[in-house]
Amino acid sequence: MTNKLFTIHYSLFTLIALLLVSCGYKPSSQVIQNVFSDKVYIKVYVDRVEPENAPFVRDEMNRMVYTRFKGQVVSKEQAQSQIHVTYAGSTFVPLAYANGYVTRYLVTVRMHFEMVTKEGKMSKDITSIVESDIEESSLASSAIRIEALRKGLEKGMDEFLAYVSAKGILKEAK
Repeated sequence: MTNKLFTIHYSLFTLIALLLVSCGYKPSSQVIQNVFSDKVYIKVYVDRVEPENAPFVRDEMNRMVYTRFKGQVVSKEQAQSQIHVTYAGSTFVPLAYANGYVTRYLVTVRMHFEMVTKEGKMSKDITSIVESDIEESSLASSAIRIEALRKGLEKGMDEFLAYVSAKGILKEAK
């Protein structure tokens, strides 16, 4: 039975791999290199209201450059490309209440990206929306609120990655 199951999974994997290769699939790291060089400088501007999110954004951008861009984060002097990220604030809209406590929020996170790329300067505003459950305890809701903000920031950076990948595909098509 396990041998038959292995054969089915192997066949499925082979079929998916063939479809991706025959469709001209390229990983995002390959098309991003059409836009950004290997050496990238990252600057994160701190929001005065929530300065604790700056290290999180910086770490996530570094991780993105290493894993998705296949590049290096370097000093401004060594960099051939630059990414400036501004966390432009967030809003929390209550969606549900229980016993006088808000139990569900709609979190809207705004970010602004300015880039110096191989093509010159570009900028992109991104707004991400996340729904988050909050417990009926004020002690736990603070930690969950920060986690919801970070999910929104992460989602915004993923959208930035998709934007840059699309720019790389367009440049490759020219």
